Amino acid sequence: MKTIRNHIYAAMLAASALNFAPSLASAQERVHGKFTLTHDVRWETAKLGAGDYEFFFDPGSGTRMLSLNKLSGTRAGYMVLVPATDDGKSSDQSRLVLEATPEGSYVSAMQLPEFGMTPHFAVPSHTTERQIAKAVTTATASGQ
Repeated sequence: MKTIRNHIYAAMLAASALNFAPSLASAQERVHGKFTLTHDVRWETAKLGAGDYEFFFDPGSGTRMLSLNKLSGTRAGYMVLVPATDDGKSSDQSRLVLEATPEGSYVSAMQLPEFGMTPHFAVPSHTTERQIAKAVTTATASGQ
């Protein structure tokens, strides 16, 4: 009886220690940057007007949401789901990849080579034409 109690106690102690240990994902850098849109675009369901924006993305968070804040003109904020990411492409600059559809331009990807990732976004299925826009990014610690 005593050995069963000791095993249960050890299992509970191990489970609680794993629960409080920092996860590996939390060590990833929080992505932050700015970009300028020269014309209106759609970013999944959000419609963004031309202007200056900043973005924040924490790849280690469980929500996988990209935050967008408009800095010029009428200020606005947006939250966009990041359905998929892959390893960054070998490019020397950060870029927004736009696809032209009959409804307008959609952001299909955000190439962030300095962070080694490319988040992808949903675009309605139509015949598309790709465009590329330059984005400026900076890194901040995940605790900030």
